[in-house]
Amino acid sequence: MGLWPNFRSPLEWDVFAVNTYFAVSLLFWFTGLVPDFATLRDRATTTWRRYFYGFLSLGWRGSMRHWVTYEKAYQILAAFSAPLVLSVHTIVSFDFAVSQLPGWHTTIFPPYFVAGAIFSGFAMVNSLMIPARHFLGLKDLVSVKHIENINKVILLTGTLVGYAYGMEFFVAAYSGNEYEGFTFINRAFGPYWWAYWIMISCNVITPQFFWFKKIRTSPMWSFVLSAFVNVGMWFERFVITVTSLHRDALVSSWDYFVPVTEVLFLVGTFGLFFTLFLLFIRFFPVIAISEVKSVMPQANPHWEGYHHDAQHTAEKHASAGAA
Repeated sequence: MGLWPNFRSPLEWDVFAVNTYFAVSLLFWFTGLVPDFATLRDRATTTWRRYFYGFLSLGWRGSMRHWVTYEKAYQILAAFSAPLVLSVHTIVSFDFAVSQLPGWHTTIFPPYFVAGAIFSGFAMVNSLMIPARHFLGLKDLVSVKHIENINKVILLTGTLVGYAYGMEFFVAAYSGNEYEGFTFINRAFGPYWWAYWIMISCNVITPQFFWFKKIRTSPMWSFVLSAFVNVGMWFERFVITVTSLHRDALVSSWDYFVPVTEVLFLVGTFGLFFTLFLLFIRFFPVIAISEVKSVMPQANPHWEGYHHDAQHTAEKHASAGAA
């Protein structure tokens, strides 16, 4: 009770949910890389790289027993990860939903946050994958069809997020609670109207361009629109947090918040993230070599040329990482 004085608080549920999510995601990510670490170990040209990748590959030799164990572990971790996506973002939404503050106290938050997490997650995948596909020569492995399918998910989840925005206003009006109604009118037309309408423009209007196949299949447009989605999701967090607090029940505490320190923290996280991302690209395979080989249509003679080119591309990146 000294460490967790109020276990009924969702802030403490977050500790367990997020840590579990992090642990399972880390294991899922590492398990998928084990066969590739062994490939890099076998192709390493220096002693320290051979020992480094040998340590990470956990003694992988590619035997039938190793593959059977690997597939079982991968499936178990995948089965854990799917419900964790729902549980973690649901519990994060409880941080707001169980409070009594107008603008936060609403039951739509759990599905709204889950849809928003998938929405922003796929947009971030586009933002990282499309430049990597272009600059690292991965067009044989990451096709336009992959980008189109990601954009379809962004379109679906963006529409769900837009529906949630509309339902927030409906619930506030239908409840008859004047404080709840004031909060949402203040969001749209108060001092932070600019943040609210940037959020609506980026998260609701921008994904609708993906109805057009020409835009949906264009890597350039996909990258640009995904960047707008990422901006919109940042403003969503800003709007939810700030506009519900800056005009609360006490008029004497009303103020206009300018997030100077927070923006500087955000810029710093960009530097940290891209440093880690570029280090990963430098030392680890960008595409899972073992998964690419396993899905190659080797039996069809018409695919032999494509199979050879794609396998050569995957092995070339493995050799570059080892070198």
